[in-house]
Amino acid sequence: MKRHLTTNSVDRWIHHAWARIAAPVHDQLHAQWVQWNLRRPYPLQQIEESTGDYGERLVSIYLERCGYKILEHSFNTRLGEIDLIAVWQRRQIVFVEVKTWSRTWLNAGGPADAVDDDKQTKMTRTALIYLKRHGLLETPARFDVVEVTFDEATRKPIFRHFENAFEATGQYQMYS
Repeated sequence: MKRHLTTNSVDRWIHHAWARIAAPVHDQLHAQWVQWNLRRPYPLQQIEESTGDYGERLVSIYLERCGYKILEHSFNTRLGEIDLIAVWQRRQIVFVEVKTWSRTWLNAGGPADAVDDDKQTKMTRTALIYLKRHGLLETPARFDVVEVTFDEATRKPIFRHFENAFEATGQYQMYS
C-alpha cells in the first residue's frame, strides 16, 4: 500500500525541518542583537537622583536590553524590598537586587558583596509574598544581583550580572 503525504504531514515536516535549521541562526542573531543593544549609550544621572536610584534605572534598561521583561520596580512589604522583578524568557520570575557604587575601592570587594545573609532572607520572604499575591507559587524563580560601578575616566556604567546569585534562604521553599 502506497503512503500518501497529506498536507498536514507535509506542514509538520516543514515546521520541524525549519525549526532545526532556524533555531541556531535565531540564537546567533539574538546574541548579536543583545550585544549591539548593550553598546548603546545609557542615560545620564538626573540632578536630584540618588546614586542608588540611578543604578536601579540603569539596571532596568540593561535587563530590558538583555531580553528581560520588567514587571515591577521597588516592590515593598513590611518584611523587605526587592529592587526589580522581571521575567526571563516567559518562564522564570527573577528577583533582582541592584548594588551601585559611584566609585570602585581597592581591596573593598564589589557592591554585590553587600548582599549578606540578612538581605538574602529578607529578599526570600518578600519574594514569597510577591509570588503568593500574584498566584505564582508554582512558577520557577531565582535571585540575581546586578552591581553597577562607573568607569572613572568616562563615567560609563559597568555592569556585573550574577544570575542565580543565591538560593532561597530560611525555612522557605521556592522553585528554581
